Amino acid sequence: MPEEITKILIVDDEEYICRLLGIMLAREGHQCETALNAEQALELLSKSAFDLMLSDINMPGKNGIELLRIVHNIYPDMAVIMATAIDDRQIAIETLQIGAYGYVIKPFEKNELIISVANALRRRELEIANRRHSEELETLVEERTLELWQSREETIRKLAKAAEFRDNETAQHTIRMGEYCGFLAQQADLPDKECEMIRSASPLHDVGKIGIPDTILLKPGKLAEEEFATIKEHPHIGYRILGASSSEVLNLGAVIALTHHEKFNGKGYPGGLQGNNIPVVGRISAICDVFDALTSQRIYKAAMPVEDALDILKEGRGEHFDPYLLDIFLDNIDQMTAIRTKFADGPEF
Repeated sequence: MPEEITKILIVDDEEYICRLLGIMLAREGHQCETALNAEQALELLSKSAFDLMLSDINMPGKNGIELLRIVHNIYPDMAVIMATAIDDRQIAIETLQIGAYGYVIKPFEKNELIISVANALRRRELEIANRRHSEELETLVEERTLELWQSREETIRKLAKAAEFRDNETAQHTIRMGEYCGFLAQQADLPDKECEMIRSASPLHDVGKIGIPDTILLKPGKLAEEEFATIKEHPHIGYRILGASSSEVLNLGAVIALTHHEKFNGKGYPGGLQGNNIPVVGRISAICDVFDALTSQRIYKAAMPVEDALDILKEGRGEHFDPYLLDIFLDNIDQMTAIRTKFADGPEF
C-alpha cells in the first residue's frame, strides 16, 4: 500500500519563506498549505486536519508561542515544530514545555529541517498508536471488570435465593435489604466504594439459615427456648459459609451475616457486642432488617403499617439500634418507603 500523504501547515509572516518551505517539503512527499499569521492558520485548521504545523515564533498579531498554546489544546494530535531566527535556549525550552515537538533555527538547513519533520511525524505516529493501545486496554479492563461484577452479583443473588427458599421469604426481601443498607450507608457518608459493597453484600445477611432445620425455621408458632438457641446459630453458619473468601464482597457479607442481630446495648447475639464494637455494617443491617421484617407480609403474619414499625424502631433507639444511624434512617424515611414500594412483594403474599 502507498504511504499516506502527510499534510503540513506552514505559518510564517514572510511569504517567500512559506513558498521555500513548501517546495522543500513537497519534494519529500508532503502536502503543504501556508498561512501568513496565526489567524489564517487557525482558520485553515478549523477547516481541515493537518499532521504537522511548522510555525515561526515572531509574527505580527498572535506570535508563534501563543499559536502553539492554542493549537496544543484544540488539536493535541497535531505535531508542531517552532522556527525562529534567534537561537534562544529559554524560548526553545518554553516551546518544548508547551508541547512543541521540535525547534529549528533560521536560515534553515535543508537536511536538518527534513530530519526534524520526519522525527516529529514519527513521534506523533507513535504517541497516537500508544494512546489507542491504552484506550483499547482500558476498554478491555472495563469489560472484564463489568464481567466480574456481573458474576459477583449473580453469585450473591443465588446464595441469597438459597436462604429465601428455606425461610419462606421472597427475592424482593433481599433486594430491599441491599437497597436499604446501601442507601443508609451513603447517607451516613461512608465511602462510595464501601456503600456499593454494602449494597451488594447485605442481601446475604440470612444465608446461614440454610443450616437451620425446617422444623424450626418454618415453625408457625412461638419457638421453644432450645429451638430459639438453634435459630441463633444462623449468624455463625453464615459467617462460616461466606468467610475466608478471596472476594471482598463475600467477606463483607460474612461480617454482616455474623453481626446483623447484635444490639447496640450489648444484648444481641451471637457475640453480645456493644456500641461501636459492632461493625458499622452490622449496625446498618440491623435497622434495615427489622424495618423490612416488620413491614413485610409473610405466611405466618401480616405486614405492619409503616407508622407502627417506626414506633418500634424509635423505642429501640440506643438499645437495639445505633442512635446516629437510626436518626439518619428516620430522616430519610420517604426514600426508604419509596424503596419498599419499588421492590414490593408479589401477589403470593
